[in-house]
Amino acid sequence: MPEEPLAVHPLAYLRQSHGLGKAELARRMQAHGKALGIPLATNRTTVWKWEQGQEPDADAQHVLADLLRVSHEHVRAEGWPRWLPVWEVTALSAPWTEGGTVETLTDLVGSGRTDRRGFLTITGAALTGLAASWVEAPSAFAAALDGDRVTDTMVSTVEQRIATLRSLDDQLGGARLLEQARGDLALVTGLLATGRYTDEIRVRLYVLAARVSHLTGWMAYDAGLRSAGQRYYVGALRSARTAGDDAFGAFVLAEMGVHVSEAGRTAERVDLISTAIDNAPRALSPRTRSFLYLHKAEALSRHGDHRKAGAALNRAASIWDRQSADETPDWLDWFGEAQLKSTEGKVLLRSGQVERATRSLEISVDRAAPRDRAVRSSRLAEARLAGGDLDGALYAANHGARLLEEEVNSVRALDRLKEFSAQLQPHKSVPSVREFRERLQALCGSV
Repeated sequence: MPEEPLAVHPLAYLRQSHGLGKAELARRMQAHGKALGIPLATNRTTVWKWEQGQEPDADAQHVLADLLRVSHEHVRAEGWPRWLPVWEVTALSAPWTEGGTVETLTDLVGSGRTDRRGFLTITGAALTGLAASWVEAPSAFAAALDGDRVTDTMVSTVEQRIATLRSLDDQLGGARLLEQARGDLALVTGLLATGRYTDEIRVRLYVLAARVSHLTGWMAYDAGLRSAGQRYYVGALRSARTAGDDAFGAFVLAEMGVHVSEAGRTAERVDLISTAIDNAPRALSPRTRSFLYLHKAEALSRHGDHRKAGAALNRAASIWDRQSADETPDWLDWFGEAQLKSTEGKVLLRSGQVERATRSLEISVDRAAPRDRAVRSSRLAEARLAGGDLDGALYAANHGARLLEEEVNSVRALDRLKEFSAQLQPHKSVPSVREFRERLQALCGSV
């Protein structure tokens, strides 16, 4: 499966981070090429074409790599544009110790607002290595740093703030709440870095760091900031491991898989969820285990293995039937039948079972919180369209559009509606289709 087109090319990110316009980068490349004895005709238009997806020729890549001080061995090994130096992430190089976790969180607080939107920074061997490191890393705690004493009341207050923020996210969408989540992460990171606390408080702080880092990553993803969201997830994974909370760590690995599969890297998602399930604590609650197998079903379905996806889906449903509210961790209390039916519908739709998929998706939309209804309405519309029900498809899509107009701010939901709109091309002359597309165009202009 081909990867999505890059919304912002890595070269554009690199150029902008150095304060260079296209013309200035072209000028510097020409000058450097001249010094190397490699004449280049690079100009502003050339750079624009590279950032639109055209690959530079070998001479241009040689000069650019030398200008950026990237080894030519690395250029040959990685290929364009992977060799560009924009994938350095502190979370991947910091040691899996308490100090490494604090370093990662501090880096996130300082740089998490920089999003390399449109391309993933952690894929391939780096992603596999991250999952393996999570499995092997110790839950170590070093001596507390000097600073103010962190009290039980302070930690309880932050815990309540994060619980409230999670609830608001379901209603309003992540884009409106992202800055508040970032602020809470900065607060928890500051307490860890400079506070003075007991061992019990220390564990609670790292658990909190894991929760708020994941929530911030989720909100960033919902706002369309995929790379930033992914980096926050790594912070959550490290914090959970430092706290010894491996159930939450398995949950985060499953969530990280969503990012890579949406970029076309479906095999990597299958590997991630397999690592999560194989290394999760034996004492997982049924709801948590059901959640993980549901992610496995979705991962296998996206990868095209519909038989194994169906088996994983059946296992998730079977485990769900044994779950009890008393055993549910607080970070998974949002997970219920609506989520099960949503994934069931997607898996069935990909395998060609349109009628069953439509029924499952209808249940999912009816029982979901507003933001999730906005996201899932487009999938229901897609299923109805596949079943030949154009009017029903438009009804679902317009419902999602209305939620975005009146209640929810979610770039993810808007992107799903755009994908559905593209499927309406054979019906473009139908008046109701034109009306929906005009409504969507207006909505795109207002976001």
